[in-house]
Amino acid sequence: MSPTRSTERRTPSRGRRALTRASALALLALSATACDAEEAKRIGFPEPATEQAKRMLTLWQGSWIAALIVGGVVWGLIIWAVLFHRKRKGDESLPLQVRYNLPLEMLYTAVPFIIIGVLFFYTARDETYVEKRVNEKADVTVDVIAYQWSWQFDYLGDQFKKADGKPISIVGTPTEPDAPGGTGNGEKPVLVIPVGKVVHFNLKSNNVIHSFWVPAFLYKKDVMPGYVNQFEVKPTKVGLYEGRCAELCGESHARMLFQVKVVPQAEFDQFVNANKTGGVQ
Repeated sequence: MSPTRSTERRTPSRGRRALTRASALALLALSATACDAEEAKRIGFPEPATEQAKRMLTLWQGSWIAALIVGGVVWGLIIWAVLFHRKRKGDESLPLQVRYNLPLEMLYTAVPFIIIGVLFFYTARDETYVEKRVNEKADVTVDVIAYQWSWQFDYLGDQFKKADGKPISIVGTPTEPDAPGGTGNGEKPVLVIPVGKVVHFNLKSNNVIHSFWVPAFLYKKDVMPGYVNQFEVKPTKVGLYEGRCAELCGESHARMLFQVKVVPQAEFDQFVNANKTGGVQ
């Protein structure tokens, strides 16, 4: 055997090197994904902070499972057809025709309708649950007033009235970009609500259409002038969650930021008492 052939045999081919690198990258990607299994299970969704958000996350995961099953069946049929029904050299026969096969055509029609019907059922069920409002059972009711370019949160009910009879109100103070020393950031209002309690929101606007969105709630609702939108949530996790306007409402839309602080009941009671007497939270 010549030295040249021996050297060529020992030298890895470009294809083999490329395959080795691709395998290493694939293992690295799998390792990175495995580092946070819970995040991978959410498939791009943030961690839910309310009971309603958990239901929506389950719907999202179920839709992905259905899509993967359908995709697997479709790809399986494609691969099966490519491997076992490809045209072979010298074979001039026509493939089997199925366009007049009534049972098969009915199956083609029925299966997609069944899939759509199942997805529609679960979507409608969860939408009804999320949109359900039982006002008389709400523990806290908040008027959310959107304006250019911030938010105002008014707590409704006798237990939230101050000595002068006015409700506890949290108002954002946006800074105009062209104001002297203005940064355009302003002060984000912080909506404080108790964990494990039903909170009812009345959404109002006094100028243009806005949208009340807390990503951790996995839900947003339009805030429209002349119409009151409503929804309820039951927070399940203590924490500080970012909120923003999700509707392009003008030049300072990006400054319409707020925060939702979910606290234990005792801390919420302290917040209410401090604001009733004019104290600072």
